[in-house]
Amino acid sequence: MKIDSTGARWRKSSHSGPDGNCVEVAFLADGKVAVRDTKDNGFGPVLKVAPAAWDAFLNGFSSGEFNRA
Repeated sequence: MKIDSTGARWRKSSHSGPDGNCVEVAFLADGKVAVRDTKDNGFGPVLKVAPAAWDAFLNGFSSGEFNRA
């Protein structure tokens, strides 16, 4: 399914380096959050998640849940 991100304001972290290994996030008009790879912006796949899922991801990231052992 193609996600309509028309008018989305994509944001990339200020911590992103010049190597292009980054993701961008946009908050869509329908309340969902869209995530895409900066290398494929405009052409590659877009992941669309509910705000609660995005919040859970951010909380897990902040708490170190995704750190490798």
